[in-house]
Amino acid sequence: MTTKFTPDHEYIRIEGTTGVVGITNYAQEQLGDIVFVELPSVGKVLKKGDEAAVVESVKAASEIYAPVSGTVTEVNDALTGEPGLVNNDPENGGWMFKIAIDDAGELDKLLDDAGYADLTK
Repeated sequence: MTTKFTPDHEYIRIEGTTGVVGITNYAQEQLGDIVFVELPSVGKVLKKGDEAAVVESVKAASEIYAPVSGTVTEVNDALTGEPGLVNNDPENGGWMFKIAIDDAGELDKLLDDAGYADLTK
């Protein structure tokens, strides 16, 4: 299982031809307490870089962008009632949506663990 990162602090965990998308631990720390998450609708077609979701914290609202092009196949409904999951466990229980990846080549343009670590130094 591979995880890639965007410069905007989204992650995508690749599981076969599906990507699990959310925000990184670094991003949730910068935002502070998450109080609301607006998720995309299942079936929504996204292009890489499209606004896919919105998170609101006590500090600010922030757009979440699609790290790759594809179709939303599932959303994490648990976040509707418990947005704090993004703070508590951003890369597991706090994932936001799953996307069927249209072009796996787009993953090559994202950051790996080392590249993301350099970005957040």
